Amino acid sequence: MSSFLAGRPWCRLLATVAIVCALTPSTAFAQTPADTPTLTRDLPEADFYFGEPRGSIGVRGSLLVPGERSDLFDFLQNQLTIDRGDFRSAAFGADLAFTLTPRIDLVGSMDISRKTVASEYRDFVDNELLPIEQRTSLRQAGVTASVRYALAPRGERIGRFAWIPSRVQPYVGAGGGLIFWRFQQEGDFVDYEDGRVFPEFFSSNGISPTAHALGGLDIVVYKRMLFTLEGRYQWARGDLENDFIGFEPIDLSGVRASAGFRFVF
Repeated sequence: MSSFLAGRPWCRLLATVAIVCALTPSTAFAQTPADTPTLTRDLPEADFYFGEPRGSIGVRGSLLVPGERSDLFDFLQNQLTIDRGDFRSAAFGADLAFTLTPRIDLVGSMDISRKTVASEYRDFVDNELLPIEQRTSLRQAGVTASVRYALAPRGERIGRFAWIPSRVQPYVGAGGGLIFWRFQQEGDFVDYEDGRVFPEFFSSNGISPTAHALGGLDIVVYKRMLFTLEGRYQWARGDLENDFIGFEPIDLSGVRASAGFRFVF
């Protein structure tokens, strides 16, 4: 074999190249060194977005606890079998938020609630000794705008393409808006001058300005879906119409505790 190669220079060259290739590690399929940073290696296991969120849309359910601090509510509680807290009601709400800065959102909200309370007079019955009954309802629909401030960074940018949201995002805020409200009573009532019992329907409605302060917590539960807990206190009063002459403005202030979901876009 050696004598065969010795007489052919080109064969000796091919043999030398083959030996060198066999001893040299190939770079065609070399892997990235462990210490070389890549997008995949730098990302934590949490879900990430391709850029900082521009806003969100959300839905929530609420418990509305009215303050009931006006003389109309005092009258109802004294004369009828209505107790303080009976106008607590469930409410439905929706929010649309737009990101202004990394920590500030502008939020538009809508809330709807209604509560009807059945009652009778505490100290009077009719001429057949039966209860004198009525139904009292309070409806509210609020349209508000809020400025919401994140108390901690809501996320972190990783490289040029990825933005990692914080798992827990606390916030506070304040705002104002309008409440469209209606207060109604329907049933039998007592004329205090002659003791006569008569059927009647009383109603008053209006649009009142409102202001509020709020605080809450967003928790990332899955990719772009956040679970939201929020508490809000609103201040509002409304002037009663002719069916309730002599009463001071109705108290529409109260606490709203909400839970729901927001979807980031």
